Amino acid sequence: MKKGIHPEYVEAIVTCACGETWRTRSTKREIHLEVCSACHPFFTGKQKYVDTAGRVERFQKKYGSRQGGESKG
Repeated sequence: MKKGIHPEYVEAIVTCACGETWRTRSTKREIHLEVCSACHPFFTGKQKYVDTAGRVERFQKKYGSRQGGESKG
């Protein structure tokens, strides 16, 4: 590797929105996440909506009122 062209590789603190934190190594000192393995529905088995700017409500308003097997196409 050439000297002087690579970023510094330092210990980083990763923080999730759920409050979970851990240490790793990265080129950034702090990393902030919205979803991690401690709160992601795939790993926890629980349904959780992560709503940003009303996206869930807009989706349910647009598609949630459909009944049965109606399909658009």
